[in-house]
Amino acid sequence: MKIIRAIDCRTTRWKNGGGSTTEIAAEPAGASLDTFDWRISMAQVASDGPFSEFAGIDRTLAVVRGRGLMLTIGANAPVTLGRGSDPVQFAGDLATSARLVAGEITDLNVMTRRRRFSHRLLPVREPFSGNFDNSDIAIVVSLDGRTNLTSGQDFATLDRGDAAILLRSSNAPFRIAPTAPGECYLVLLRERGDQPG
Repeated sequence: MKIIRAIDCRTTRWKNGGGSTTEIAAEPAGASLDTFDWRISMAQVASDGPFSEFAGIDRTLAVVRGRGLMLTIGANAPVTLGRGSDPVQFAGDLATSARLVAGEITDLNVMTRRRRFSHRLLPVREPFSGNFDNSDIAIVVSLDGRTNLTSGQDFATLDRGDAAILLRSSNAPFRIAPTAPGECYLVLLRERGDQPG
């Protein structure tokens, strides 16, 4: 179990001044936006505008703070995302734009390089026991309050903004227990078999 503390995560302001992004975890280590296999981040969005396009990348977005945003993906009808609503998955190749519903929001963003990994983003609002479910990596991101995490003989308490990375090689089931009124997310990453190599 690898623990990532919020205080150690790097935050970068956007060049257009419309927000900032905090990178929680990415692989391989030190990868840029052009070279990552997978990346998990949180963004503070302060103004309306287009998303950056990422060719060959699949994305999932969840609003974790604020009143919400309206997301327009390609030629599809706009989708409204709010705190507590289901995450939305979309291709990073598609032109995507966002309009804030009522003020600044914070979102949780998962991105995987399509030829390398697939992913799922699942909200966890109550104690949950699970396993890797055919995935290779499980990442727990704690949002509010504290989250207790147990995997085999390992135990950790995650504070707000902390994360933990679990590898399937340990082959141990895990238990996620957010403290009331806590909320966290589970990211499941699966390495694709059709990758070049």
